[in-house]
Amino acid sequence: MAERPKRRRLAKADSPSSKKPIFNVFPHDPSEPATADDRIRWRGFCEIESDPAFFNVMLRDFGVEGVRVQEVVSLDQDMLACLPRPVYGLIFLFRWREEDSDKQEASCPEGIWFANQTINNACASVALLNIVNNVPELNIGQQLQQFKSFTADFTPALRGDAIGNFEFVKAIHNSFARKMDMLNADLQLKNDAWSQKKSRATGSGEDDAGFHFIAFVPVQGKVWKLDGLERQPQELGSITNEDWVDHVAPELRSRMAEYEEGQIEFAILALVKEPKAKLVAALAENVKSIASLSERLRHVKPDWRDSLPSHSDGSSAANYDILFGPCEQYELEQETIDRANLSPGLETNLESDEAEELVKNRQKLITSQASLRAALTEEIRTIRTDNERAASRRNDTGLLARGLLQVLERMGKVRAVFDCEGDT
Repeated sequence: MAERPKRRRLAKADSPSSKKPIFNVFPHDPSEPATADDRIRWRGFCEIESDPAFFNVMLRDFGVEGVRVQEVVSLDQDMLACLPRPVYGLIFLFRWREEDSDKQEASCPEGIWFANQTINNACASVALLNIVNNVPELNIGQQLQQFKSFTADFTPALRGDAIGNFEFVKAIHNSFARKMDMLNADLQLKNDAWSQKKSRATGSGEDDAGFHFIAFVPVQGKVWKLDGLERQPQELGSITNEDWVDHVAPELRSRMAEYEEGQIEFAILALVKEPKAKLVAALAENVKSIASLSERLRHVKPDWRDSLPSHSDGSSAANYDILFGPCEQYELEQETIDRANLSPGLETNLESDEAEELVKNRQKLITSQASLRAALTEEIRTIRTDNERAASRRNDTGLLARGLLQVLERMGKVRAVFDCEGDT
């Protein structure tokens, strides 16, 4: 990711006294998969792609509850309206370029938690922390809550340094690091240092812009751009009754318009409320409501089930494919069902002596339950898919790739490929 401009704080790994030969850091064959000890020894942060699955797994590992990251495929008004609410923040990946520092605040405003990015490639974690630490209603877990309290009085630069030294965040971030990622990051750091030295010698300051994550978040009635490579937050305007996402959309469109036609060098992710908890609560209420209506029918008309049609297998329609209690498949526990509140309308309906009306309302709840179970199944499947994608990304396949190349070399295929390349 892009480097911090102007004032780049040197991490301990950058100091001359701490330089070590690479094989002291990675004592094994560089082509071998990274071990847990390799990731602990390594002082850097790996690059992370803008895949919502990776961000979701990171947030869950951080201990943040009730949130989900999903891709924003378009800034069209109708597409933005489809995002689950509330939207806690937006993450924008783009090819970074320095902006006018006069647009930034003179200092970090009170009530805003903002950290600079003071170590290369940490911008994914920095962007996530710059969002979740500004949403008071979120349960961010014990580790992050203690870190937020500990850094409450820090400057943005000191918070950035604290992130770089926070082993809990670093370990989760670098759980995606493969051996080649670490070697490339170290090589890039070395090349960057050499380029800066050369630039100072020649008077040239031209650098290739790297990709970088920044955050947009509503705090205290205003929308803020929180870019870890900028010294301070930047206010984008006040919000009243309008959706803050609609307020920030023109800013994102303006940035995207700077790219040439056909160039897709950006991505937008939204941090939203995870639907699963709400769906589980709704299913719990539904199950409790069906049970309450069934119990009322038993008192009003003991033989009410006999009047219901039967299915082809002879089973009664009263109990056909209906959830009446806790279910592991839907992560529905009895305690959740017991805590569920019945709707005022249902409370009134339970006082009725009309069996036909009670049966009709029960059937409506059964139909509604089918929709809830389908939505919850899809949400659980999405979480499972995220976990599988993250596990695949965390799998270091360097040794496998080396083995395949060795087999191809023995078969004479590698030389044939290079010969063909040379003829073109």
